[in-house]
Amino acid sequence: MTLGDIQKLLDAEVIAGSENLGREISHAFAADLLSDVLAIARRGADGALLITGNMTPQVIYTADVVDLGAILFVRGKRPTEPMIELANQIQIPLLMTSYIMFETCGRLYHQGLKGCVEKAGDGAD
Repeated sequence: MTLGDIQKLLDAEVIAGSENLGREISHAFAADLLSDVLAIARRGADGALLITGNMTPQVIYTADVVDLGAILFVRGKRPTEPMIELANQIQIPLLMTSYIMFETCGRLYHQGLKGCVEKAGDGAD
């Protein structure tokens, strides 16, 4: 599934990185706690889509450190201008949808996008 497919499916707005809508995303995960992002990333989340409501610049830095493919903000939360500038600088696409996290994950899963970790015992400490 491409970022463009995800954008259409979730009626998402591309906030940064529109030139990357052809990027393939094979798996995703949802987290608001950056410690969860880091724990999941240890199990091969590189290139994954992070679905979050976390609106701090640290989410952008964390995505860069663990090599995520894109960040999707839920509940209509719009990143601040400094966050957008940072995302553009490190070239990580940002999208925003008005769907809640549960609906967002369900729609993506229903279309075949898989999670980074299948069960909590698979490494998501």
